[in-house]
Formats: sequence, structure tokens, C-alpha cells
Amino acid sequence: MEMIKAWHIIFMVTWFAALFYLPRLFVYHAMSDDKISQERFKVMERKLFYGIMTPGGIITIALGMWLWLGYGFSGGWLHAKVTLVGALVIYHIYCGKLLLDFKHDRNKHSHVFYRWFNEAPVFALIGIIILVELKPF
Repeated sequence: MEMIKAWHIIFMVTWFAALFYLPRLFVYHAMSDDKISQERFKVMERKLFYGIMTPGGIITIALGMWLWLGYGFSGGWLHAKVTLVGALVIYHIYCGKLLLDFKHDRNKHSHVFYRWFNEAPVFALIGIIILVELKPF
């Protein structure tokens, strides 16, 4: 089970790296005003979302469920962690919606919106790490 835990952490880091970077690409994409840059951002965003972010999220969640079944964790801390992971899944799906908006040239948000939007996973990460390490309840 220790190897499963190690791979869970590795893929969690991969997922979070993409959760942090994709909205940053959205910032620059929203600021771009030339067709070449916009097309380049579309390619980068698509590859990041489908090639790294989505597989990272799926594998992280699958390995987390494997750990849950193997260790039989229980307690309020785990329920809180699962709630935060659920919020990250919603954030991930919303990133996919924003990706499609950019793909079809129908972005409605400014770069300032994406700068704020980019901060949300930070709070989830802090909460998840504290819950897993301290198991406060």
C-alpha cells in the first residue's frame, strides 16, 4: 500500500501543477490580441487539459479510492478531504468549460477574473494537506 500512496501523491502533484498552470494560461490568453498567440494558447491549453490535467486527476482519485478501500480510513477529516476533492473536480470541470469557451472564441472574462480564479486550488491544497497530516477530527 505504500507504493500506492506514493503514486497517489505523485499524480496529485501532477494534477495540482496543471490546476495551477491552466488558469495562468487563461490569463495570458485573455490578454492576447493577435491571432497567432491566441491559436498557440488554444493548443497549449488543450494539451495541458487533456494530456496532463485530466489523466492526473483521474489517476489521483482512483488511487485515493484504492487507498480508502485498503486502509478503511474513517473520520471527519476524511469526509472534509473528500469534500475538498469534490470541489476540485468541479473546478476541473469548469476549467474544461472555460477551455471550450476559448476554443470557440467566446471567452467572456477578463484577465483579472482568471488571476483570481487561479487562486482557488491553493486553498484546497492547503486544506487537504492539513487534513491528511493533522487529522484534526
